[in-house]
Amino acid sequence: MSDWILPLIVGAATGVLSGFGVGGGTLLLVYMTAFAGVEQHLAQGINLLYFLPAGLMALPTHIRNGYLEKPVLLPAIGAGLVCAALAAWAATAMDVALLKKFFGGFLVVVGLMELLGRKKE
Repeated sequence: MSDWILPLIVGAATGVLSGFGVGGGTLLLVYMTAFAGVEQHLAQGINLLYFLPAGLMALPTHIRNGYLEKPVLLPAIGAGLVCAALAAWAATAMDVALLKKFFGGFLVVVGLMELLGRKKE
């Protein structure tokens, strides 16, 4: 019965982070692969299904507060759709061990950018 408590807590925490726009889905992917023992390809699929409703729930608030740059929406959405399709194709064709290394490298780069990045004035 208690097998659902930790996933519930992680889902809630990553949902809050997704609402803030901080990449809760990425953290959910880390939890699933590093701690829950979910295989990388399966975790990616679960993460995609998780992100859709989480993003849709946060979007109205961001729209209402004017946090969308309307001139860049269509180009960003178009580029995102094309690149997401290409990356999904590449990820499913890639060996899981290599995919984990790429994902780990991505997390290291993002972490370093956050730690060492310039402060905005």
